[in-house]
Amino acid sequence: MTYILALDQGTSSSRALVYDAAGSVVGSAQQSIESTYPNDGWVEQDPDMIWSSILTVGRQAIAAANIESAAIVGIGITNQRETTLLWERETSRTLYNAIVWQDRRSAAYCEDLAAQACPPGQTDGQDVATLIQQTTGLIIDPYFSSTKLAWLLDEVDPDRSRAQGGELCFGTVDSFLVWHLTKGAHHVTDATNASRTQLFDIAQQSWSDPLLELFNVPAAVLPRVLDCVADFGTADPEWFGAAIPILGIAGDQQAALIGQACFTAGMSKSTYGTGCFVMTHTGDAISRSSQQLLSTVAYRIDGKPSYALEGSIFVAGVAIQWLRDQLGLIEHAAETADAFARTKGETNGVYVVPAFTGLGAPYWQPQARGLISGLTLDSDKDQITTAFLQSVAFQTRTLLDAMAADGAPVTTLRVDGGMVVNEAFCQFLCDVLDVPVQRPADVETTVRGAGVLAAIGAGLFADLAEAAALWQLGQDFAPAMPKEQRQRLLKGYEQAVAQTLAAGQS
Repeated sequence: MTYILALDQGTSSSRALVYDAAGSVVGSAQQSIESTYPNDGWVEQDPDMIWSSILTVGRQAIAAANIESAAIVGIGITNQRETTLLWERETSRTLYNAIVWQDRRSAAYCEDLAAQACPPGQTDGQDVATLIQQTTGLIIDPYFSSTKLAWLLDEVDPDRSRAQGGELCFGTVDSFLVWHLTKGAHHVTDATNASRTQLFDIAQQSWSDPLLELFNVPAAVLPRVLDCVADFGTADPEWFGAAIPILGIAGDQQAALIGQACFTAGMSKSTYGTGCFVMTHTGDAISRSSQQLLSTVAYRIDGKPSYALEGSIFVAGVAIQWLRDQLGLIEHAAETADAFARTKGETNGVYVVPAFTGLGAPYWQPQARGLISGLTLDSDKDQITTAFLQSVAFQTRTLLDAMAADGAPVTTLRVDGGMVVNEAFCQFLCDVLDVPVQRPADVETTVRGAGVLAAIGAGLFADLAEAAALWQLGQDFAPAMPKEQRQRLLKGYEQAVAQTLAAGQS
């Protein structure tokens, strides 16, 4: 019997699953990850914690599977995507904490960029925003790695001498993990993670020299970009008890797309983890958004990229953590389902816009802050908790409307992530979207996607089509809410968003 080890280094936790050749889970482990907030809008994580947590859960999952490490034929990795790290090539010492994708410290830098004309000779009169969007498919926003990396280099290597000399390595979390798993033998990434740095030309499938110049990032710090199924090096036997090839990598949302078997144009998934990310497969051509959605690499296999449209919601499950840890309204995330049941989904006019780290698509307002509106003396903790859950559904509807306007309507949405174990939430989401929602039997599709890629690399599956047969429907949800109620709720949420945007601009 042969096995696959899938590693998922997410924002809130690291987890590992061991799959057998039939795609069944035979061992698993998970460990929470803490973030720190040293300044307003700053979000950081300890790189040593990231690395040690992956080692811990990987070893625990193998032990839980009760197998010999030598039977593992491949490792798949998925990761929080835009999070940015910088380390020394010679010592592997990180030079600063990991700057998490939620971090907004470069907001002012982004505002300056958006107002700039491109340097002479780079484009035919394009401004910076157009150059970036046309090249990378992304919007100018602190979310992406480019401005995070520029800030890091300004802090530790302001004249760029060490970077230009090849002494420093930049990476998203996947690169960081591969570097350590291979003991510095491989400085690589995959096309999906590269596409989230805002330094990668998604049409040419290469690092963009004009953007490297714009952000003052020396090419010597960048990893080599490989397919999602490739030879990423071999994990040293010290880590998991055997030399195991690393065969698959994809950023977490792309991995979820793969885990949901969305392999043809028009198929869509939405993942409800720390944030929420809706992704629609658009085929082998780049779909350019007029609604401020993101064009991104869905996956690249055998040198052929497939693309997707993506809408990014920065706050989803993390809002539930906030209710628990900061307000004490709940003790456990599972209590949100009870609160929803007690209110029967009725908040009595209470709305939440959870813009704790700004608003993502389609607004892209990093200065926006969270809002709870419609409070009265009758408002209680159940209504507020329910409003937080509902806000995620409302935000998803905004993204689906944008996708429809871009000519990519979502007709069925496959959902995954921790929030979707709540059936009441899934039904409310379905009602607000007014489209069928499908929840798979295995809602942890992100890590499954990493496992699929590694399994293809190991020859257990011939291709994605063969892997698609593993996807199993858990439950269908059909819209049941009256149109008038849906319209009333959406209007109320839109008014709350307008208040949030107005406050952020004042």
